[in-house]
Amino acid sequence: MKHFGFPKLGLAGLLGGLAVFIASCAEFSGTTMLPPRVPGAKFVGNNTCKECHAAQFKTFAGSIHSRVHVEDTSLAGGTSCESCHGPGSEHFRTGGGRQFIVNPGKDPSSCFQCHQDVHAQFNLPQHHPVVEGKMNCAQCHDPHGTDIAKPAGGLAMARLNENCAQCHKEQTRLVIFEHQAMREGCAVCHDPHGSINAKLLNTRDNNLCLKCHAQVQTVSGAIFIGKSSHTTYLQRGSCWTSGCHTAVHGSNIDSRLLY
Repeated sequence: MKHFGFPKLGLAGLLGGLAVFIASCAEFSGTTMLPPRVPGAKFVGNNTCKECHAAQFKTFAGSIHSRVHVEDTSLAGGTSCESCHGPGSEHFRTGGGRQFIVNPGKDPSSCFQCHQDVHAQFNLPQHHPVVEGKMNCAQCHDPHGTDIAKPAGGLAMARLNENCAQCHKEQTRLVIFEHQAMREGCAVCHDPHGSINAKLLNTRDNNLCLKCHAQVQTVSGAIFIGKSSHTTYLQRGSCWTSGCHTAVHGSNIDSRLLY
């Protein structure tokens, strides 16, 4: 697959080009990984795919995945479909034979060809079971849509947690006293792909909470969070295991997130 190649640059030009790459990966166009292989098949172009998959084409032009293509760009409509699904001639010839096309929804290896950083995260000690085959990328992401987060409608803030709520119903249920972090989305506290911390937490222990709930150390050495002294509380364990804020996602009985 490719977009555009790098010209021959000196050290200064190379560093400048690196800065541009870091700033905007959407403009990066170097040769990356090879597309999936389908034995005996050849590339046919997006317009051939469109004959049967019209529904996916409605929004695919606005998807970032539509920019990906293999080197032969002379085919009608480009080859962004086959960059992820493999060459489609045999799939088309057999009237949609599933054995002649790669389905990233069942096998994430096609996604990992480009998203190598995410592949690494799925190999961390705590991760969603994608590499084990119990989940797939398409459950949380829409590879064909303009919004990769796969929204299902509704209020903008509410939909941030919709993907997680499909499985984690207890944690995302409506409550009287909600943890305000939920308004920003589950990913504020959890890394959805993988983490070295339990429960996919971005940061372990109290340090996670203290990113938002700033502590103040008084002259006497007491530590206040909000208007309450937490000097002894912080010695009991994490905020959610010390018997204090046990309803970390939200509570129906106490604004301090107690069960």
